[in-house]
This record gives sequence, C-alpha cells and structure tokens, in this order.
Amino acid sequence: MTETIIKKSLFSKIFTTLKLAIKGDESFDYTSGSIKKAVILLAIPMVLEMMMESVFALVDLYFVGHLEHSSFAIQTVGLTESVLTIIYSVAIGMSMAATAVVARRIGEKDPVAAAKAGMQAIIIAFAINAIMSILGFIYAKEILMLMGASADAAEHGYHFTQIMIGGSLCIMLLFLINGIFRGAGNAAIAMKSLWIANICNIIFCPIFINGLGPIPAMGLTGAAIATTLGRSIGVLYQLYHLFFGKGALRIIASYFIPDFTQIKALVKIAAPGVLQFVIASCSWIFLAKLVADTGGDHGSAGYQTALRIMMFFILPAWGLSNAAATLVGQNLGAKQIDRAEKSVYTTAKYNVIFMAVIMVITLGFGQYIISFFTNDELVKVIAVEALQIMSIGFIFYGIGMVLINTFNGAGDTWTPTGINFFGFWLFQIPLAYVLAMQLNMGPKGVFIAIPVAETAITLASIYFYKRGKWKRIQV
Repeated sequence: MTETIIKKSLFSKIFTTLKLAIKGDESFDYTSGSIKKAVILLAIPMVLEMMMESVFALVDLYFVGHLEHSSFAIQTVGLTESVLTIIYSVAIGMSMAATAVVARRIGEKDPVAAAKAGMQAIIIAFAINAIMSILGFIYAKEILMLMGASADAAEHGYHFTQIMIGGSLCIMLLFLINGIFRGAGNAAIAMKSLWIANICNIIFCPIFINGLGPIPAMGLTGAAIATTLGRSIGVLYQLYHLFFGKGALRIIASYFIPDFTQIKALVKIAAPGVLQFVIASCSWIFLAKLVADTGGDHGSAGYQTALRIMMFFILPAWGLSNAAATLVGQNLGAKQIDRAEKSVYTTAKYNVIFMAVIMVITLGFGQYIISFFTNDELVKVIAVEALQIMSIGFIFYGIGMVLINTFNGAGDTWTPTGINFFGFWLFQIPLAYVLAMQLNMGPKGVFIAIPVAETAITLASIYFYKRGKWKRIQV
C-alpha cells in the first residue's frame, strides 16, 4: 500500500513538473531549489522549441522533395539554407548575448535592466539584417551559382532564395526574442512561438506550393512564402507577449530609444558570438560546395537531405543544452558558482542520453527515414551514407553543445570562438578537402570529416571548461 502511494506521489510530481514546463512557471527561481527541476523546466520547452525550428526544414523538404525536378528543388532549398546559416549565425550570436545579459540581470534581481538590454538587442538586429536582406534579394541567383548549383538549378530556384533571404528579418527576430525570453527563464513562450510559426507553415505549405482555390500553385516559390509567413506570425506572437505579457520583462516604448552604452556592451559580447557561428557556418558552406563539386546535383541533394534530417535531431539537443546557458547566467549573477557547475553537469548528462538514443535510431533506421523525404534513388543512396557516417559523432556533439552554451551563457564568447576557428577552419575544412579531393573519396570524405572534427572540438571544449575562465567573466 505504501509503495503504491509513493509511486502515485512520484508520478504526480513528474506530471506537475512537465505541466509547469510546458505552461511556463513564472514563479520558479532558477538560482535556488532543485537543479534537476530547474533543468527540466527549462529544457523541455527549449527542446520542443528547437524541434519546431527543425520541423520548418523537414516540412519544406517533404513538400519540395515530391515536386517535379525534385533534385533541383532539394538542392536549392539546401544551398539556400546553407547561406541562411550566416543569418542564423548573426541571430544566434545576438540571441546568445541577449540571453547572457538578461539572465545575469534577472539573477541580480533587476528585471528593468534586463528588459532594456533585450530591446537594445532588437535595435541592433534591425540594423544588421536590413543590409543582409537587400543584398541577398538582389544577388540570389549569383549566390546559388557561387554555392555550386548548376545554371539550370539556379534559374529554377532563385525566387525561393530571394524570398527566404529577403524576409530573413523574421528569422533574426524569432531567434533573438526567444533568446530574451530564455534569459528571463520563460522558455515556454519561446517554445509556443515556434509552435505557432510551424503550425502556420504546415498549413501554408501545401496551399502555396500546390495551390488552393484562388491561390495558384507556386511550387518551390510557394514553399518560401509559406515559411516566411509562418515565421512572421510567430514573431507577432512574441511581440504581443513582450508588450502585454505578465512575465518578469515589462517593455515600454522608451526602452527602444538607442542606449549606446548598452549597445556597446551587447556588441562586445555578441561580436565574438556571431563570429563563432559565422566560422561554423562558413565551414558548412564550404563543405556544401565541396560536395556539390565532387558529387554533382544528386550528391548535393543527398547531402542536403541527410543534413536536414540530422539537424532535426540535433536542434532539440541544442535546445536542451540551452538550459545550461540560462542556468549558468542566472547563477553567476546570483554569485552561486558551484550551482552553475552542477547545472552544467546535469544538463550534459541528459544530453548524452538523448543523443545516444538518436544515434541508434539514425544508424538503424536511416534508410527508412530518408525514403520518406525523397523518391530519387540516387539521392537516397548518398543521403543514407551521409546520415549514418555523420551520426557516429552524436554523443560528442551532445557534450560539446552543452559546453559551448556554458561559455556563452557566462558571457565568455571568445573561448568557443577560438575553438571553432581552429576546429572548423584549420582542421575540418583541410581534412574534408584532402579526403574528398586529394584522396579521391568525393562526398564520402566530407561526411567523414564532420564527426572527426566535431569530436576534436568537444575535447578542446572540455579542456577549456576545466580551466574555469568562464566563471570569472563580468557582463
């Protein structure tokens, strides 16, 4: 009888915690109480948030993979996403700076300063994105050809690229505002904004791609319109909660007046953060071009298919690792260094378990997963090989993500920037080139270089984490 009561009590606690995580618990103090509960309250909505972000890519991939000239369509979507990773890099770098500063201010019990910092980050994002959007819209076709697309593929898909890059402000704001909410400990709002954006994208994709009633079938261009509209609606939801929500952050119009002292402080944190992700993005762009050059249109389409499926699994793990950034930031703000370290260990343990399960799934069922997204047999063969080789390093990816987010959450953005520079540019790129070109391994050489480099980056991150510089950073 007693055992039954204990089991019911444990189940009730788990259910209550899960409910609070999804609903959002404004009253929970992440600088005290159970670390496991803190990680779960943050991680569950962050994982679901990143799953929703990864669903964007898979929804587009599914619909365009069944269009006529699907190899052109898949290649265009993949190459455009590779270019968009630069915009993602700026967005993630800015959101990371916002998370670090907002979390530190919340940990210091100063929500007004946290809100002001968040709004200044949005001002910076507007200024940066305006330039990138205009250039991307004008030179869309040239960008695709520079990335290795054939003239036919570029002509077929450049309107998709124009819309995606031209409307990238919604990408920037979606990442940045979610970073602000995460820093404040309100990961549930960040999650819900991606849910809304994705539901809209799933509804819009078949309508704009295949046509419905007065809306004509627009094919690949329709996929871009659907995705951009979906993300824009997600941003509107975020803005509503920033201005009219009941959380710790209360926004008023005066916070949008540029504060150059605050902007300078944010840029100081964000600049190396943006650089660290730009370094990684440029490496991925180089690898995408190397695959396109050595494997042709089908090789490129296979790689992009595998990459998107891999990101579907990795992004939730990145979401889980984001819990470390918030917990480290808030606990350093509260001067609780030991608690910050325990938070990192707990988050890393959960991430390793998650990634180990995913590795088993991709190794065992990769060919079935790939078959769902493309009908092209040549694309399938390459995609399966790419996915299975890249997934070998999943456990190391999981550890590395947590440590990178630990550095960034503490405001120590230079350490992961240096690690990325050496790991990607001085190791991964040369290794991929030698394997693919010098040893004539083609795309397979690129696939092998990815887990090897990611493992090296994780080992370097462990070394610098143990040195402890991140504990002494002031923001």
